[in-house]
Amino acid sequence: LLGGLGDGNPRPTGNMCSPGTDVVFQGKIDERHCIPSTSKTYDGEQWVTGEIIVLGDSLITHIINGDTVLQYSKPQIGGGVVTNYDPKIKQDGKLLQEGFIALQSEGQPVDFRNIKILNLQGCMDPTSKNYRPYFIKDNGLECK
Repeated sequence: LLGGLGDGNPRPTGNMCSPGTDVVFQGKIDERHCIPSTSKTYDGEQWVTGEIIVLGDSLITHIINGDTVLQYSKPQIGGGVVTNYDPKIKQDGKLLQEGFIALQSEGQPVDFRNIKILNLQGCMDPTSKNYRPYFIKDNGLECK
C-alpha cells in the first residue's frame, strides 16, 4: 500500500511484492520481486479501500477503491530475495496453498481499519442450511 509523493509522478498502490515467490502474470511465470498494479496514485492523507481475493492457489485479485488493479495466479515457491532458507521447504515450483496474512509498513506510518477475513472453508453440501456457494474447500463437519 503506497501513497503518492505529491510530486505529480505516478505511484500505484495494491502492488504485488513477494520475496521467494513466483506467480503467473499475463500468462507466464513472472519472476519480478514486485509487479506494479494499474491503480491511480493517491496523494495526501486519505482512506483507500483495498481488497484481495485469494482463491486457493489458483487466482488472486487486488481491488483498490472498487477497481480491479491486478490479477495473477498460481503463486509458487521460487525466485530470489530470500536468504538463510531451509532447502527442504524452498521447493521451487511448489504451489502455495496455505500461509500467513501480514500487514506491514516499511518506514512510514500507516493506519489500518475494518480488516475482515472470510474463511472459504465450510459446508459445500447445497442441501445443508450451513451451505455457502463461495466455499472452495469442504469441511463436512460444518454441515451439521
